Amino acid sequence: MNSNELRSRFLEYFRSQGHTVVPSSPLVPGNDPTLLFTNAGMVQFKDVFTGRETRSYKRATSSQKCLRAGGKHNDLENVGYTARHHTFFEMLGNFSFGDYFKEDAIRFAWEFITGKDWLNLPKSRLLVTVYHSDDEAYELWHKKIGMPPERIVRIGDKPGGGSDNFWQMGDTGPCGPCTEIFYDHDPDGSKGIAGGPPGSPEEDGDRWIEIWNLVFMQFDRAPDGTLSKLPAPSVDTGMGLERVAAVMQGVHNNYDIDLFKTLIGAVAKLANVAPDFSPSLKVIADHIRATSFLICDGVVPSNEGRGYVLRRIMRRAIRHGYKLGLNEPFFYKLVAPLGEVMGGAYPDLVEKRAVLERVIKQEEEAFAATLDKGMRLLEDAIARSGGAKAGVIPGDVAFKLYDTYGFPLDLTADIARERGLSLDTEGYEREMKAQQDRSRAGGNFTADYSQGAVSNVLGDARTEFTGYEHEAGAAKVLAIIRNGQAVERIEAGDEAVVFLDRTPFYAESGGQVGDTGALTAPGMRFAVSDTQALNPNARGHIGKLESGVLRTGDNLKAEVDSVRRDAVRRNHSATHLLHAALRSVLGAHVAQKGSLVSPERLRFDFSHDRAMTAEEIAEVERLVNREVLANIAADIRLSSYDEAVAAGAMALFGEKYGDVVRVLKFGDFSTELCGGIHVSRTGDIGLFKIVGESGVAAGIRRVEGVTGQNALAYVRELEGRLREAAAVLRSGRDDLVDKAQQLLDRNKQLEKDLAQLKGKLASSAGSDLAGQARDIKGVKVLSARVDGVEGNDLRTLMDQLKNKLGSGVVLLGSASGAKVSLIAGVSADLTAKVKAGELVNMAATQVGGKGGGRPDMAQAGGTQPEHLDAAVQSVYAWVESKL
Repeated sequence: MNSNELRSRFLEYFRSQGHTVVPSSPLVPGNDPTLLFTNAGMVQFKDVFTGRETRSYKRATSSQKCLRAGGKHNDLENVGYTARHHTFFEMLGNFSFGDYFKEDAIRFAWEFITGKDWLNLPKSRLLVTVYHSDDEAYELWHKKIGMPPERIVRIGDKPGGGSDNFWQMGDTGPCGPCTEIFYDHDPDGSKGIAGGPPGSPEEDGDRWIEIWNLVFMQFDRAPDGTLSKLPAPSVDTGMGLERVAAVMQGVHNNYDIDLFKTLIGAVAKLANVAPDFSPSLKVIADHIRATSFLICDGVVPSNEGRGYVLRRIMRRAIRHGYKLGLNEPFFYKLVAPLGEVMGGAYPDLVEKRAVLERVIKQEEEAFAATLDKGMRLLEDAIARSGGAKAGVIPGDVAFKLYDTYGFPLDLTADIARERGLSLDTEGYEREMKAQQDRSRAGGNFTADYSQGAVSNVLGDARTEFTGYEHEAGAAKVLAIIRNGQAVERIEAGDEAVVFLDRTPFYAESGGQVGDTGALTAPGMRFAVSDTQALNPNARGHIGKLESGVLRTGDNLKAEVDSVRRDAVRRNHSATHLLHAALRSVLGAHVAQKGSLVSPERLRFDFSHDRAMTAEEIAEVERLVNREVLANIAADIRLSSYDEAVAAGAMALFGEKYGDVVRVLKFGDFSTELCGGIHVSRTGDIGLFKIVGESGVAAGIRRVEGVTGQNALAYVRELEGRLREAAAVLRSGRDDLVDKAQQLLDRNKQLEKDLAQLKGKLASSAGSDLAGQARDIKGVKVLSARVDGVEGNDLRTLMDQLKNKLGSGVVLLGSASGAKVSLIAGVSADLTAKVKAGELVNMAATQVGGKGGGRPDMAQAGGTQPEHLDAAVQSVYAWVESKL
């Protein structure tokens, strides 16, 4: 029984027992911020179990996507080294919300596992455990099921707390005893698998494997630890698909089941090695599943949160590919084979194939650029370092691998374990802290000269900033640096950094970009393209000498580009108003996490855990423009830091402040500490408009806005698009929405009419096709190509043909471009001999695809329409062989 059949059979069994089949929830939990990833089948039902949510059903079953990597479930380091550790896995489960309890839960489990129509596992190879004080579960297994006492093991509490057979959701809340079902992989000892039954000293071996856990939530644990009975006891079960597939396929290792054999074979083919060549094949096969499903659920590689876990998984796989000699991007090529084996149950893998391949390939290319150099660094450290000779990879080497080459620490630890070495994690943490300290202390400027060089050139001289009061003024050249060296003069065409004794130019700081403008004198013009604070005392004017000669000691005029500065100051003041408005609308938790103030627009990053609604965006805009229209004067004064904070001022950009700070106040609406350039009155902003709202990281949102002439230009562009839309729809602007709605309604009606017409055509085609059925050994068999019929219409046609035939076998194939769709149906009286899943898979393999499904109905796809006719015709001989 392959994995897809096992999954389908499990869900079908519980559907037959009155359970609602619930789709898998995403790997990113939608209702539990305490979890990084969905790690169990019950996660999506957590609020149902606790009573905070109700559903239309009291019985449910699902095959849940799960991921465990890092934290409490640190499975990542074990993947590839054990028989059953995975990052991504599927959990089959059935759930009762105050409906049935222990007796039915045990009966369902036993019937599914041992029933001849289901898994039909031999009872002699099964053993169960119960919580040591759960006499009810023990009696049910013994008297109702008939398990002999020697095959029922009571499991008690562990020394120090906890138990394998008592489950609880948290320190308080719903909890209860468990019963677990174990399978014996080596009953006669012929395979040499070590390990004893649960509860024995040898229980950690691999012979007896837990395949199903049934949790009986019957108590509520109070903060003091006492247990009280729940008014509506519930059931939560979990059975690992991969583990049970190994049992059903007669293998001991999960990586030998059909799902992994296909993926491992694909990796082995890429690497041109045998499928059992290296554990690296298993690592890569596991990690492509985790990677693809995470990306399908909206996670992208990044340096924090879920994105960092994804990046760790991907880079671990890429490094194992490197071990196999795969030095070019290869990981993305496994998306297609993954879709072949799991796309039937999870269509996203097929539908999003292009996106998956693009994201994975980009990460591969980014890491490949440094992987080889990083590995050489590590090899050198192992070969030469005294620490490595002593069996330790030094912390500074591990940090350089992370900081320079993008190696997550656990990847280096993985390599260390392979080499029999340990890792100096304390040294790594010291290096990390030192870098963070340097980052906080350092500036943002990274040109080809150092702060030390600037200090050596300037000595104790400093630049006096006059830009708050003036935009132009006389100045004297203190120093010139060209190509990292101090020079006495530069000539036309030279690029350099010029330092003055005084300047109106604002140096980039606090998110505000540096000023531009010109330094001029008779016959000389130096165009300033940026201004940077190169040390606490010096402002460097970066640019190019356009004409004349410039020497140290020259007197000149320093003049800021006032038009550009006005645009910057409007955006900077609007940023302060925006911050206050966001806190007013979204809450006091909003805190600045980054900012950019340029002439064109403003960008403000802030802490918030969800996207803003259209109403919230509109309200923020309204509040800011209310303050703009009020034309409030900017109140700017110097104050001690303590006095400013006591008065409610916020440090908008999180800078370091001295004892005396500059406080900017706009009425009672906004009070900030800020050293930037601002408008005199809020009315100078003119107009504020939000042009974008997006997420930039977990819990971080970004708002982008425009002001003044840029806001006017934005509004005019919107008006232009509105006029164009009205012209296309032949409507006035005032009734544009009504006109668009009319067209949408008309389109929906046309789609409905078209669907009805297709149904009639399918019915007509069904009548014609039914007459083409062949009689094979007394069974009506129809196999036909019906191009132009797809999706639901193909299924409808198949159902109609089954009804017309009464008893029979039907396969239909349709081609559209390079896509092939197949569907098979078998009447209930024939499924013992002919199974629709096997039939459709037989045809699908001939057209470059795979498929499966229930015995009575199954679907598949393919990519080779040129072979469809032959596949359709092959059905008759195949069915005859089954009869």
